[in-house]
This record gives sequence, C-alpha cells and structure tokens, in this order.
Amino acid sequence: MNEKNIKIISEKYKDLAHWALKYALNKGCSDVSINIYTKIGNSFEYRNKQLDTLQQSFQNGMFIQLYVSGRFASYSTNKLNKKDLEHFIVYGIETTCYLEKDKFRKLPDISRLYQSDGEGLDIYDENIGVLSVSDKLNLVENNVNEVYNTDKRLISVISEYSDSMSGEYMITSDGFEGESLATCFSLSAVTSMRGKGDTRPSDSWYSSAVFWKDLQKKGIARAAYERTFRKLGQKKIESGVYKILADNLVGCRLLFPLISALYGSAIQQQSSFLRGKIGEKVISDKVTIIDDPHIRRAQGARLFDAEGVATKRMNIIENGILNMYYLDTYYAGKLAMRPTIQSPSILTFKHGNENFEQILSSIEKGIWVTDFNGGNSNDVTGDFSFGIEGFLIENGKAIQPLHEMNVTGNILTLWQNIEKVGNDPRNDMPWQIPSILFGSVCFSGK
Repeated sequence: MNEKNIKIISEKYKDLAHWALKYALNKGCSDVSINIYTKIGNSFEYRNKQLDTLQQSFQNGMFIQLYVSGRFASYSTNKLNKKDLEHFIVYGIETTCYLEKDKFRKLPDISRLYQSDGEGLDIYDENIGVLSVSDKLNLVENNVNEVYNTDKRLISVISEYSDSMSGEYMITSDGFEGESLATCFSLSAVTSMRGKGDTRPSDSWYSSAVFWKDLQKKGIARAAYERTFRKLGQKKIESGVYKILADNLVGCRLLFPLISALYGSAIQQQSSFLRGKIGEKVISDKVTIIDDPHIRRAQGARLFDAEGVATKRMNIIENGILNMYYLDTYYAGKLAMRPTIQSPSILTFKHGNENFEQILSSIEKGIWVTDFNGGNSNDVTGDFSFGIEGFLIENGKAIQPLHEMNVTGNILTLWQNIEKVGNDPRNDMPWQIPSILFGSVCFSGK
C-alpha cells in the first residue's frame, strides 16, 4: 500500500457527512454533530532474532450525535454508504426519543467554535509512505542487534516499530467545519535479564515523533539494556519517610489523579477532591501547569476539541492556584459555570533551574522512582497507594536498586510538598513533565 498517495478523508466521505447531517435534520433532529474518522497503522516487532509480530490496521467510521426534541444520544457505525446510513439515522432518532429530556444537552455557543485561518500545526508528515516494509524491518532488527548476545544474562530483547496516520472531519448543524490530520512514528525496546535467584528485572526505552526525520533511530535498545542492567540486585529497604524524586518519564502517574479531578464529570458527580476549589491555592506555589495546544510538531497538538471548540493556551494551575476545570458545554451547563474546553491537549510546566542530575545531587536521602507497578488513588479524597521500583539515594547518588515497595499518601498533600521542579521534560510526550522532587512521603518495604 502506498500510503503517501492516500487522501486520509476523501471528498467522497466529506460529501457523505454533509448528506447525513441534512438527512438527520430532515428526519426531525433539531441539531446534529458528525465526525468521520480514519486511522491507518503499521507495527513490526522483533523478539531476539525473529520477526514475532507484523500488523497493519485500517479503521474508518462515523460518530453521529443526535439532538431530538430536547433529548440526546450518540451513535457510531463503520458502514459509510447512504443506504445503510438512512436506516442507521432513522433508527437512532427513534431510539433517542425514548430517552429523558435533558435541557443541558446542546451544541456549543457559535462564538466558541474554531474558525480556520488556513494555518495548521505541522503535525502531519506527508512522507509517511516513503519507507518500504524492508526499511522498517531493518530498523527494528538493527535495534535488537545493538545488545543481542552482548550479555549472557539477557533473556530477551524485544523491539517494536510503529507508525500511524489519522484524520478526522467534523461538521455540526450550527455551521462548524473542521479537519485534522496527524502522523506518529515510534521505536521502542524492552530487555529482560536474569538476576539473583528468581528475579527477572526488565526495563524499556523509546523514541516517538510526529515526523520520521525527528525519530531517534539508534541507541534505543542500548538504553533499555542499561536501564535493566542497573536494576540487578533489587531489594526492599526499611519502611520510612523519604523524599521522592520522580523523573520525567514517571511524573505522569502522579499528575494523572490531579488532572482527572479537574474534569467536569468528576466535579458534577461530586467525585473530585478539587470540587469547589477554583481560585484557591491547592498545590505548591512552585508549580504552574499550562495547557498549550498549539505547540507545532508536537504530539497532542490540536486546533479544536471534540465539540469543535477552539483551543487556546491556558494556565490550568498558576503558582499553585487553581484557575479552571475542564468543562464542556454539557457539564458547564449542569454546574452553572463558564465552559472552557473538554479535555487536556499538551500539558507543560513552568520550568525550574535544575535538570535531573542537579536535583539528584542535592538529595541527602531519598528514593528516585523509575516506575510505578499498580496501585490506585481515591477520586474523592485523593488518597493513593502505588507500587514502585527505583533507587535509594544517599548523599546525592543512587546507591541501591529497589523493588516491591509501596508509596502512600494524599495527592494534594504530595503536590503541596514540592521542593524542586526541574527543567528537563521529554518533548515527545503530550504531557511534558520535568523531573520533580517531592518532600517527605511514606514508603513501605520490609
């Protein structure tokens, strides 16, 4: 398949979307929203010296939201032809009429919708189809060969390459029309080794990019091996209270409960520990979290959300003070609040002055967390318990690999007790979180 010549959302499907919208309106809908999507993906995986998995996927379909006499429902189908859609839409309207009326179900105010100015975000690599299958396989095989047979303790070396291109075309009955195209390339590796006794430490590394030329193509398996090697000799240490250093790969796990608590659904259902906190200082004044959706060539960049509302840069939390919730039209109405945006795009932090190594060297005693293994957090209270792997830090150095330990506490207390925010986020992630040093946290081990 020559992907370079594929038009992601064809004019045929755009015309079909317009026809479906008019058809639904003629059949009794007061408003309609239609989204046609396409995604094409490839992945290749080598396990040691053999090709283990080869996959190609093609997804195509339509989401349609129907507003009928004060009622609302959302449906999806992959049968994109007029004959099937006629029955699909009529049946959907009939079904929607059985639902209860909900006065808050409506399209966004027209003034909030995205209006194209012809400028994009440069998140689509038009040359995605240039690479042949053999090029991709060679990349994965060479990645494995970086470390295969270099250490007798290695059990396996797994390398995976994947690429995808996706497109969506959205129209609504109030005049919105928007289209987005995106590509993504990734190369990863996972290695596992024989440790002492029955231990089998493993770790991974990866590179991801919107453009092929920006993808790191060498050193991935080597990095995964080195990360696994440093885990040899893992053990538990005594339970206690330690500072916690979260590097730029794992900070997402600690940020996720905080961001989840900002969703309108959680606020309205009273299942958020940040309910009623707008304008209050909720975390450390060292932290400013920014939703920055228009970073060019970045994963997560977008011009409009799933409602068609225009995105913009927003300070979610500024110097520890909560500025906003993620409120779509529906939940903003139910909460009698001003709507913002449906969900996060690219999350960034106001940077501190030190990178990971500088922060590490400043710690007299603490634990550097490199991975979270299971656990949970309470949406209402913010209490959490996570399994961790990492290293004991003493006098500015990582001296002992750790595993089978738990960290417990409260998300708000944790984020209120921040000592340092780094300047070293990974820019190939939608949530670009730097290394962060948290104050005293409870760890349980022996």
